Amino acid sequence: MNPKDELTHFNQQQRARMVDVSEKAVTARTAVARSQVTMNRETLRRIREGSVSKGDVLAVAQVAGVMAAKKTAEIIPMCHPLPLTGIDIQFSFEGEETLAVEATVKTTGQTGVEMEALTCASAVVLTVYDMCKAMDKAMVLGPTYLVSKTGGKSGDYYRDHQ
Repeated sequence: MNPKDELTHFNQQQRARMVDVSEKAVTARTAVARSQVTMNRETLRRIREGSVSKGDVLAVAQVAGVMAAKKTAEIIPMCHPLPLTGIDIQFSFEGEETLAVEATVKTTGQTGVEMEALTCASAVVLTVYDMCKAMDKAMVLGPTYLVSKTGGKSGDYYRDHQ
């Protein structure tokens, strides 16, 4: 087995463990994740116009994403709690039925922020669903995926297809 292919979240007894990062170098790290919500045209129109009865969907979803990134270690069992140095969420409208989300998370530390970026993007689309489900229960969330990550021992990663 290639050392890069080894699963590091298992100990010698093949039981789950939090990886020991104490010997890793502190480096600047960034991760970008993307997700989307596909919905009916009327729902997306109302989000754009700010006329959803529960309030400003994008503002609430943005706060939910920030909160989720900061709390990732509390809901993903093997994640390290990290001091995040930056969280940015960008929205884009793709056609008349899709709201795309891009979450960028940064830290300076001994482990990466991929899970924080993915958790952030996921919480954003879940919040959009929650705020709009009375109008459109058929919304489809995802795909959610890592776009890129920089820093750390394993080097940089950039997804080929988005």
